[in-house]
Amino acid sequence: MFLFKLKTAGFIPVAGLMMTPALRAPAQATNGVPPDKSDYNLFNPVPENLIRDSSPDRPDQTESACTVHTGHYRLEMDFANFTYDESDGTTTKARDVGDFNLKAGLLNNVDVQLIYDSYLKMQTQDSSGNSTAQSGFGDLTTRLKVNLWGDDGGKTAFALLPDVTFPTGTDNLGNSAVAGGMIFPLAVSRPHDFGLSLEAAASYMKNHNDGGYDEEFIASASVDHQIFGKVRGFVEFFSNLTTESHTDWMGTVDTGLEYLMTRNIQLDYDCYFGVRPAAPDFDPFAGIIVRS
Repeated sequence: MFLFKLKTAGFIPVAGLMMTPALRAPAQATNGVPPDKSDYNLFNPVPENLIRDSSPDRPDQTESACTVHTGHYRLEMDFANFTYDESDGTTTKARDVGDFNLKAGLLNNVDVQLIYDSYLKMQTQDSSGNSTAQSGFGDLTTRLKVNLWGDDGGKTAFALLPDVTFPTGTDNLGNSAVAGGMIFPLAVSRPHDFGLSLEAAASYMKNHNDGGYDEEFIASASVDHQIFGKVRGFVEFFSNLTTESHTDWMGTVDTGLEYLMTRNIQLDYDCYFGVRPAAPDFDPFAGIIVRS
């Protein structure tokens, strides 16, 4: 059973021209010529007046197609996360605190990301009443996002997002082996301030049954829109299919709200709902995004 996906790595890339300054504004519809930012670097950051509205990778599971500006940083973090699943007589409850994705802009269209599954506590109880408990820290993932077009305007944006996960987990939490893959996020501006984000991804993950590796394939779609004032909402469908034998594909329907406190700080409250037996029954969480 697929149980966890880091919200800070999966969280929300919806495209669309924001009606107010926003943290997430992937493909901004504009006919203007974007300014030349090629002279800026880590030690000479893009000035505030040239910074575009950001597009974070949370709180949904579809990744953003846009990058962090050169010389700037962004923290995307879960405050708290609770996962519940009951299947085949076994009940699993997991509590996760402080998962984060820390990003740094290397070039105008390239950023590097460091994702860490922080403290996790999981309890499993079978149909006979026997229970086991695990607690500790999760895996470390590094990613490099390269935007091919749309970072500074246009009706679409597209990126390449390779990642490598290292087995830093304790108490058998995590993948226990090096894993990696490639994500292909696409953002599309839609009329009336609707944003559409699409994602396809493929990766190699450790098979805990035979010690080998299996392929995983992800497909997702997310739509967001302003609800009122500084509050936006999203609805998403996410699917995960693995070639591991006797493993069903996972599907969730996800929704949530984001509140833009300031231009640089956003809060969110969200929940994923499993619609396939392989997915957790429900997964509520809350988090924050802060950018420099």
